[in-house]
Amino acid sequence: MRTRDPVDDIAYWDCNVMVGLPPSGVRVACPDADALLREMDWAGVQGALVYHVVMQYGAPIQGNPLACEVASASPRLHGTWALLPPSTAELPTGDAFFSALKEHDVRALWAFPGQHRYSPNRVTMGSLLDEVSERRIPVLMPCSDGWAPIGELLADYPRLVLVTIGHGPWGEDRYFRPLMDAYEHLHLGISRYELSGGLAELVQRYGPDRLLYGSGYPRWSMGGPRLMLARAEIDDAARRRIAGGNLKRLLEEAEL
Repeated sequence: MRTRDPVDDIAYWDCNVMVGLPPSGVRVACPDADALLREMDWAGVQGALVYHVVMQYGAPIQGNPLACEVASASPRLHGTWALLPPSTAELPTGDAFFSALKEHDVRALWAFPGQHRYSPNRVTMGSLLDEVSERRIPVLMPCSDGWAPIGELLADYPRLVLVTIGHGPWGEDRYFRPLMDAYEHLHLGISRYELSGGLAELVQRYGPDRLLYGSGYPRWSMGGPRLMLARAEIDDAARRRIAGGNLKRLLEEAEL
């Protein structure tokens, strides 16, 4: 198989980029859209799904509009919103929530249950995630709280299009592979899958359609997982899907 040069004609779309000034955890923060676009140009990334730091570490009612503001700076950027339990009424509920998503063209959502102190299950989220599932709106969720909450969420909402973010290679396959086997709509962001030959093996077992390029920038380098994907021993059709095709497909399939 021909070795790919890291600079090629494949379009990379990053599913996991944070803008804003976090309280800790990054060497150099990405304060605004201009800084993000410069980094994308440097790394050879064409598009990005963006969330704002306030969505995670502050209040989504403030952070969600900030993410949309960042995304409005360029057609290469796509904003997201963070979810909260409907019972607290901090965000619009029912039809008003989905009308707001359509108004702002928000086609992907984040769940940060650890930071926002809620349990990701049916008792907490109710029918909201039933409709999110029905509309095929992807939900991104970090693995930082472990895989048990992810398993709990999928058990209650098996049709949910869920993208797990931030998993690593050190034995986490034993957590996520049973979930991949059980839930056909579970996707993996590959930012931290730093296992030699691991990506190729995942493609061989599950196919490429449930794997998404994402960096976790600025916590982690945008170029690292991009290079890993560019040099992975997979065919170009699979590489194109993981690099950006799968993310674009998920966004296009979301019904607002």
